[in-house]
Amino acid sequence: MDTYDIAIIGTGPAGLEAAVTAKIRNKNIIVFGSVFGSEKVEKAHMIENYLGIPSVTGADLMKAYLDHAFSMGVEITQEKISMIYPMGEKFSLQSSKGEMYEASSVILSAGVSAGKTYEGEEQFLGRGVSYCATCDAALFRGKSVAIVGFSKEEEAEADFMAEYAAKVLYFPQYDDDVNVKDGIEVIREKPLGVDGEMKVSAFRTEGNSYDVDGVFFLRESIAPGNLVPGLETEKRQVKVSRDMSTNIPGLFACGDITGAPYQLAKAAGEGNVAALSAVSYLDEKRRNSK
Repeated sequence: MDTYDIAIIGTGPAGLEAAVTAKIRNKNIIVFGSVFGSEKVEKAHMIENYLGIPSVTGADLMKAYLDHAFSMGVEITQEKISMIYPMGEKFSLQSSKGEMYEASSVILSAGVSAGKTYEGEEQFLGRGVSYCATCDAALFRGKSVAIVGFSKEEEAEADFMAEYAAKVLYFPQYDDDVNVKDGIEVIREKPLGVDGEMKVSAFRTEGNSYDVDGVFFLRESIAPGNLVPGLETEKRQVKVSRDMSTNIPGLFACGDITGAPYQLAKAAGEGNVAALSAVSYLDEKRRNSK
């Protein structure tokens, strides 16, 4: 497995600025996110306070971000990272497709995690609660699971889970029609929480409680504290120093994920600082290893 110098999570202004800066510093990077960048930026009607580019639409600014990044040779891997494991000198990154990646440093720039956590979700993480069905399906072979999907894209993971689990209950949290395999029970109820003792034993909604062995919350974004074990957060925001470093050596964060103000100029500036800090961290590691 190749080890990248820097893995960057997110393709908004913070992530793309970090990627461009890291490229200029000749670092081997991998960037995870959408090739269309940030939908939040793209939908902005008019931006008046971005220095040097007055009265620009969000769509035009997002295109400028992407054009700049692509001109520098930045490539975007369209996979959602579901877990990041600090492994001492390196980080192991698990994607929602079950792929594993390795990097010497990581920059979190995935924006604000909008989805709230449910009662028992964090308590039972790793003990029946998961964020990646394709990653953990084999652990639930012949068992019963509940899957909470927040977009139609998650239906494919429910189909995959049905190849392993004896029973799959799918709880869509969107209004579109659901198209999943026969045998998957689709239930339109509002989730409340996860119950159990040492591990998950039930999934609770407003109207019922279902006996299950596992619960999968398939969101577009994951709360940073759940994404990286041991990461210090405050009100679902990552705590950082002025150099964008976190409490975990080699892990940096920038942009909206670090909290207000939620401004494009602030996000891009932090992306630049995070990349420079990651480069300094890698260079210091190299010097100390000699």
